[in-house]
Amino acid sequence: MKTADLITTGDFCLYHNVEHTFIKSLQEAGLVEVTIINKTTFIPGTELQKLEKLINLHQLDINVAGIEAISYLLERVQKMQEDMRGLKNKLRLYEGE
Repeated sequence: MKTADLITTGDFCLYHNVEHTFIKSLQEAGLVEVTIINKTTFIPGTELQKLEKLINLHQLDINVAGIEAISYLLERVQKMQEDMRGLKNKLRLYEGE
């Protein structure tokens, strides 16, 4: 992974006004992935959008356990929507015959 695709947690926390411990808690809960290079913790660019959504929940005074539950439910809803889209496509095939 290129270092250009990484942002330090320090910079991220400063910009978003959150504590380093919050990012660590999310990482321990398995909600975000971080990369450690030379004892510096980085957030991959692919995780930024997800992390910003989690911070929005945190700013609503939702704790990490609540954020974890909400994330799980949102992932399930997304999966069900994808399944429904696939089923609708299959149904269109049968209706077209």
